[in-house]
Amino acid sequence: MHMKSASHLLAEDRPEYERILDDALRHAHRRPDLAGVGERLNAVQLRTMALAATATIIATAAPEYDHYVRAREELRGAADGEDPGSGTDRPNPSGAGAGAVVTVLAPVLAGTAAFIFLLVGYLLKLLSPPPAFASTMVTAGWFFAAVMAAAILVAAVGLLVTALRNGSTAENSAHDEAELPEDVARAREAWRHALLERGILPFLRDALDDPGAASAARAPQPSPNRVPKVGYNSPGFSGPDDGPAAGPRPTFTSPDFTSPEFGGPEHQPE
Repeated sequence: MHMKSASHLLAEDRPEYERILDDALRHAHRRPDLAGVGERLNAVQLRTMALAATATIIATAAPEYDHYVRAREELRGAADGEDPGSGTDRPNPSGAGAGAVVTVLAPVLAGTAAFIFLLVGYLLKLLSPPPAFASTMVTAGWFFAAVMAAAILVAAVGLLVTALRNGSTAENSAHDEAELPEDVARAREAWRHALLERGILPFLRDALDDPGAASAARAPQPSPNRVPKVGYNSPGFSGPDDGPAAGPRPTFTSPDFTSPEFGGPEHQPE
């Protein structure tokens, strides 16, 4: 059985990640490099930061986690493939569903029939003279009442058996988890060790040394030249010195307008 690489922490492994993190914080006093827990940052703050940076921490142990997930899925696939040839009949889902419907509806239907037959039968007995079939209806009513009681008893026993079976299944699942095959157990232990030594502990050390840097490491920061500009910019006007080849600009002068000269008779035009 082949599957894609686990690029993120699966939901079923989230509790294990939190347990490893809690153990590291609980025993931080045993590590000299984590002796500062409680001074600048306490355990609750560190835990919150580590949970927010789960993707970053998990990536440090990605090869081990991928190997563990693959080994676990192959184990589950092999277990599913043994069912058809094991000689044990698998439960029929449709039969189980029909049995559940009958168990639920039988008391309701029997109770309804008992109520109708008893009500009609005793009303007919109030007539004078009562009809001959009044006693028959009363008898049928009590019969359905007995069926209703028996159906309720069967339903109660079925619920008890189901509860016991589910409890036994849960215990067996826990037992099977504790007795994983050697290759799966080794893969899981390798992932735990890599996660602790290469992910959680370095993150906690960095957070204690520089809380701001650890907080910034939770998510990748966008490149400065990729930050979109918001708003509208006015068109750029460059000065006379802008541009690679700014040539001389043409100059424009206004035409000279002079007022006519007026003088005396001696200045008359010839």
